[in-house]
Amino acid sequence: MIFKLKNFLFNTTFNICFFLILLIGIQNSSNKSKVNLLINETIELPVSFIIGTSFISGSIFGGFILLNSFKKNNPSDSY
Repeated sequence: MIFKLKNFLFNTTFNICFFLILLIGIQNSSNKSKVNLLINETIELPVSFIIGTSFISGSIFGGFILLNSFKKNNPSDSY
């Protein structure tokens, strides 16, 4: 349980720091574009912001996937 909490806190703080660095880094960005969604288009956003937020959202969702590297105790596998 404590491992999951540490993993969640690390993932959250890591991605918040990435997001803050992203906001600081795009201050002088002049290339803007719209994203076509299924229903509407978004407002014009800097391309670096679109790419950065997609990277951060992938990092967040990937951090929630817990790869079970610990072997489960299966009674049929006991030696």
